[in-house]
Amino acid sequence: MGKILYLNVGKPELKKWKGEMEQSAIGKKGVKQAFLTKNSFEGDGVAATEYHGGPDRAVCFYPVEHYQQWSAEFKKNIDAPTFGENISAHGMKEADVYIGDIYRLGEVIIQVSQGRIPCSKISKNNGIDLLLKRVVQTGYTGYFFRVLEEGVVEEDAEIVLLERKQDDFSILMANEILFHRRKDIKAIESLIGTEGLAVAWKEELNKLLMQKN
Repeated sequence: MGKILYLNVGKPELKKWKGEMEQSAIGKKGVKQAFLTKNSFEGDGVAATEYHGGPDRAVCFYPVEHYQQWSAEFKKNIDAPTFGENISAHGMKEADVYIGDIYRLGEVIIQVSQGRIPCSKISKNNGIDLLLKRVVQTGYTGYFFRVLEEGVVEEDAEIVLLERKQDDFSILMANEILFHRRKDIKAIESLIGTEGLAVAWKEELNKLLMQKN
């Protein structure tokens, strides 16, 4: 696939948005290398544990191509990384990446687990109130990886697709179902059964099914 464009880590810190203080780890900083464990990069952390962190959300990826779109749409220069991602690369948008995909990232092995559930901090950090809404509408959320094999990741590590488990549910399709097709029982049931899907997503999708019964 190519090389990652940057490697970012950071611990939660207090941010001041519209006069209010809030804990957030969205302001990550670039590093030369970091050891990636099953839970996260060393030196990385999360504040909103309902959306980030844990084995299924060890690495956050945001496609670099979206920055140009958001900058043009909102007529404001938005430079990467301001979505709180750890890594990015060209050619790995949500439509191109599938649940369960396995990649080699430098010397580690990672697997696509779920789309990101975006929160209001995306809007706050970029100073654009409508950004969160547009991220959900488009499905351009970014996504998470779990770690299959730990190791050191360099800032310019190669990222290579090793295996595609299925080709029915891309991240974009999964986002479409969770955000916009919440009454499509057949699609929800199929998505739940997808190999590699994160536990949190399975739980959320099962809640939707229970609401229909």
